[in-house]
Formats: sequence, C-alpha cells, structure tokens
Amino acid sequence: MSLFAPPTMEEQERMVEAILFAAPHPVTVADMAARMPHGSDPAEAVQTLRRRYDGRGVQVVHVGDAWAIRTAQDLGFLMQREVVETRKLSRAAMETLAIIAYHQPATRAEIEEIRGVAVSRGTIDQLLELEWIRLGRRRMTPGRPVTFVVTDTFLDHFGLEAARDLPGLKELREAGLLDNRPAPGAPPPVTDDDESPEGQSELFED
Repeated sequence: MSLFAPPTMEEQERMVEAILFAAPHPVTVADMAARMPHGSDPAEAVQTLRRRYDGRGVQVVHVGDAWAIRTAQDLGFLMQREVVETRKLSRAAMETLAIIAYHQPATRAEIEEIRGVAVSRGTIDQLLELEWIRLGRRRMTPGRPVTFVVTDTFLDHFGLEAARDLPGLKELREAGLLDNRPAPGAPPPVTDDDESPEGQSELFED
C-alpha cells in the first residue's frame, strides 16, 4: 500500500474486520475512522464486510450507532452451556427496565405512574450499574426532572439493533410484565421497598 494513496476497499475491509474482532464493545464508524489511514471510508467498508459475512456463522451487526461481530442468531444455541441460574432480575427491575425501553425518555414519575408503585432509588441505581440504562435529557418542565433511556449495552445484550426491535407490549403483558397498573380508586402506591422482605429493593432475587 502506498504511503500517499488511500487503502483499497479490500484493505479497508480487513482493517474494519480486525477492529471489530478485537473490540470488547461495539465500535462506531467515527472510532474506526480515527484508527484507519487518511482517505479511508469505514462506513462503506463495514457495509461491504457485512454483506460478505451474510449467511456465515458470525455476522456484522448494527448495535445502536455502532457495529460489532456477533454469532449468527440461529446458531446461538451452540454457545449455550447448561448451568443452574441462581439469580434473576427482580420483578420490580424488569418492569422498570421494560417501561424505560418502551417509553423512553421516561422520568421516575412517569415510571411510577405506569407501574402504580413508587420506584426505589436502589432499583434505578442497579440498572445504571448494569449499564442497561443511562441518564437522558432533563424534561423542560417544573423541577426539570431527569429522564432515563436504554443503552447500546442493553440492545447488544438482547440482540437488538434498536429499541424499535423490541417485542410488542401485548407480548410483554402475556409474559407477566406491565400488568401492575392500579385500578381506579386504588389506595396510594406502595414503594419497591415494600416488595422486599428486608425492606430494600433488590435488583436480583435468589
């Protein structure tokens, strides 16, 4: 490759492939461009590479605004191991996460209105620690409350390209989620803390 001529598209594909293969997280086109020689077109190279991997055991997938190499979805069962799952996401955390995903950007008050119970700080904090949600823009309303949105880490974990690929609300309700709305005239909402025998909201249950 000449020191002055831009790399060929084939060379650019190889560079993009190497970057995605080694990266622990999805990589944006801007990040690729910063690493590649001047004159490269990583946006075109990643699309070409994506087509090249079409139908193979691994695929180049879009995750939010970034790209990653992932196992083909129909072969995911090959990567699974038979293990005993001793901890699972609590109902409070699942409902909170689902509401944020479907109603983002969502404030704490909006989450509480939909759930019918007050959301404890512990539930929000632990979802933030998992990096499945992050802070969004503040609402331009009195008090300027913060909002929450799901992250690319959330999308990547569930094999989604964007939030629009989430299953329908009907499917979530059939799975037992988002069915906790209070009936008209119901007593004031309780808090997540009341749902835990220790008096603290837990993200995971044994």
